[in-house]
Amino acid sequence: MPHISYSELKDWVTCAFYHKLTRVDKIDGFKGNAFTAFGNAVHAVCEKKLLKETIDDNEYFLKEFDNYLAKVPDDVEMDPKLISDMREQGKHIFPEIEDALEDYFEEFEVLGIEIPLMESIQDEEEYNFKGFIDGVVATPDGKVHIFDWKTCSWGWDARRRSDKLTTYQLTLYKHFFCQKMNIDPKLVETHFALLKRTAKRNRVEFFRVTSGPKKTENALKLLHKALYNIKNKRYIKNRLSCNRCKFRHTEHCP
Repeated sequence: MPHISYSELKDWVTCAFYHKLTRVDKIDGFKGNAFTAFGNAVHAVCEKKLLKETIDDNEYFLKEFDNYLAKVPDDVEMDPKLISDMREQGKHIFPEIEDALEDYFEEFEVLGIEIPLMESIQDEEEYNFKGFIDGVVATPDGKVHIFDWKTCSWGWDARRRSDKLTTYQLTLYKHFFCQKMNIDPKLVETHFALLKRTAKRNRVEFFRVTSGPKKTENALKLLHKALYNIKNKRYIKNRLSCNRCKFRHTEHCP
């Protein structure tokens, strides 16, 4: 069944025409780079740490990092010094992961990692919502916590932490997770976990993101608006996003 993910929704918000090129016409958009390879490799270590599996953190990270780098297309430029720095930066993050989890949640039980979502959207017969929740834990107070790992350089400022579109990811994940598991949304809290590549301290930081009824309503309105326009083939260019677009001044977007 056709589906829409948060990343697809984000593409549509950024530029509906970019969404058409990459999601409808299937023209390659963003192919990944050193930053995504680093993020995926660190993410892989986080999963092992959350499950308390015994691994050599750095050895496992370097193996995963090399695997993801190998998948980056040859036409994507990568800075050898940046990659070298990343190999060193990763190992400073890992010792702080378990401590950060215990400091933030204190006592907790891991309910799952990489929990898949493929859920029906109310009043929408043609599309499901697709996603993967990085981690879900339960605390003794009866609350369930879903969180998403995010690699970054030094951290997020207040504007990024409260950015509507950024936080809608967790809002939508919570909504469809509760639908999937038949859980009262009042019992579920949402969090980001920052993994800071260049920070000198507090390299792993959890912070809560509010996802109440009004915010959920607004996030779902945006999702329905996107689907309405996608189904009706309304591919309006967002000229404010042109400077960052790989299709600018190409045959696909003259």
